[in-house]
Amino acid sequence: MKTDPILIVEQLVKSYPTAGGRSLSVLDGLDLTVASGEFVAVTGESGCGKSTLLQILGALDRPDSGRILIDGTDVFTGNDETLSALRNERIGFVFQFHHLLPEFTALENVMMPALVGDQHPEEARSRAFDLLSHVGLADRSEHRPGELSGGEKQRVAIMRALMNQPDIVLADEPTGNLDEQTAEVLHQELLRLSRELGQTVIVVTHNRDFAEMADREMILEHGRLRSLA
Repeated sequence: MKTDPILIVEQLVKSYPTAGGRSLSVLDGLDLTVASGEFVAVTGESGCGKSTLLQILGALDRPDSGRILIDGTDVFTGNDETLSALRNERIGFVFQFHHLLPEFTALENVMMPALVGDQHPEEARSRAFDLLSHVGLADRSEHRPGELSGGEKQRVAIMRALMNQPDIVLADEPTGNLDEQTAEVLHQELLRLSRELGQTVIVVTHNRDFAEMADREMILEHGRLRSLA
């Protein structure tokens, strides 16, 4: 595994207004450094800010203060257009619900980030098929989401996140909507992909077994992260 940091988070602060003109502090001076190729699990109680953290790491939301560097680039110095390009080119997202487009095939869903980035359709199709083959879905590539099982849909969603060879994959409870047996298979799949492809992954999860598989487990408490031994 490479040891150079691909992600550096410094003094991240985020709060939201509440009724009565007060504010709710969610992130309070949070720091985080992630090495290239590292698999990091973030745990914590419901409502502690885990999803908020991933949204900011993925440039879906802006912090009140602090900064995030991806491979040395200060993310939030850019405008909205720059952030949109960064999300498409350098960050892959996997959510609890697969969010596949029902009218498109599995292959077309995986291709979508590349097509948004103006990659040649045939090049995108070839890479998408290779990715689906990597997780045993070559024979399901022309099926639409409605014809796939829950585990197959989430595999497609994971491959879509990898389509543009992102620097970082952010996964928010990626198996939270699956039964225990299927979830276990997907946990192993994500870990295998990280190892084989050298993919940096940050995953939010309530699943203790899954978190313990990671290179490093961190807990979000009182707006800050701390490592678990």
